[in-house]
Amino acid sequence: MPTMQDTLSVAANAVSANVLAGQLYEFVPAGARVTLSALGAATGMRTTLINGVPVVNDQAIAFVAASQFPIIPDHIVTQFQAPGGRLVLTFRNTTAGAIVTGWRIDLG
Repeated sequence: MPTMQDTLSVAANAVSANVLAGQLYEFVPAGARVTLSALGAATGMRTTLINGVPVVNDQAIAFVAASQFPIIPDHIVTQFQAPGGRLVLTFRNTTAGAIVTGWRIDLG
């Protein structure tokens, strides 16, 4: 099962670029099972995942006191069968300070 994961810092009151841009599986085949897991190092982080249509639209994600990668199954945000095409994953910080976010996409 292919996995893509990384961390990023999102500035105060900002939206990240598509964190999947340039990744090996930015474009997924039809029927692929996509699992998104994400967490923030503080409250106030939200995420959006689009695969042709919004799958997750500006939803709050879990937070932990220290920066780390998401733990499966604790930090799963959504799972779905992709119709194929491009995945777009962004994060929005709703606070007055930068927040580090960890994300992971598993394809099955």
